Amino acid sequence: MKRALLSVALTVLSASAAVAENSNPVVVELYTSQGCSSCPPADALMQKLAERDDVLGLALHVDYWDYIGWKDEYAKPSHTTRQQGYAHAGGRTMIYTPQMVINGNESVVGARGMELMELIAQHRDRTPLATVETTKSGDEVEVSIVASEKLPKGSYGVQVVRYAPMRHASIKRGELAGHDLDYANVVDSLNLLGRWDGAEDAKFTVHLADGLKTAVLVQVPGYGPIVAAAKLD
Repeated sequence: MKRALLSVALTVLSASAAVAENSNPVVVELYTSQGCSSCPPADALMQKLAERDDVLGLALHVDYWDYIGWKDEYAKPSHTTRQQGYAHAGGRTMIYTPQMVINGNESVVGARGMELMELIAQHRDRTPLATVETTKSGDEVEVSIVASEKLPKGSYGVQVVRYAPMRHASIKRGELAGHDLDYANVVDSLNLLGRWDGAEDAKFTVHLADGLKTAVLVQVPGYGPIVAAAKLD
C-alpha cells in the first residue's frame, strides 16, 4: 500500500511540473541522511520537486545519523542546527528524518507525498507578502526585494543558498549499505546575505562563480516563515 501511495504522489508531482513559472516559489526543505533507511522515498520526491518551476526544493543532509555506520558525505552540522531551530520555534523537542519544512512554518514527514502536495498548493495560492526580482550581469546577480502592503514591518534575514542540482552516493555501510542513490538539489551552503527592514525596497548583490545553483530566501529571523524566495539561475 505504501508503495502504491508513493507512486500516486510521484505521478501528481510530475504532472504539477507543468504549472506556469511562479516568481515566488514555495520553498520545501528536506532534512535527510544517507544513514536513514526511511529516507529514499523522500529523496525520490525531492527529485520530482526539483523539476517544478513553482517549487524551490532544497535537500539539507544532516549529520546525526553518521554514528550508525556511514558518514553522509553531504551532511553539514549547520543543517542539523537549522532543523533544530525549526523544532525549537515550533515548540518541539525532537527532530527526525525524513522531514520536509514548507515555507519555514509547516512540516510533514518527508515521504507523505499527498500531504506534501496539499501544503504546497495551499502556500502557492496565497498572496505573496514580498517579491524578489533579479538582474544578472556576468557572474553577478542584483537581487531586488519589494514588500507588499500586507507584509508586517520588522527585520528579515536575506539568505543565499548554493546547491548542486544532482549528487550521487554509493553507500558502503550502515542501514542503506549496497545502495547507489541520487540526490537532487543538495545544499552546499546557506548563508546570511544581509538584513532587510521590510519597509523600503532593498538591493543585494550575489556573486556566482562555481557552477552551483543559487536561490535567495527572505525569512523571519529565529527560523520563522519564509516570506519570499527566488531561484537566481
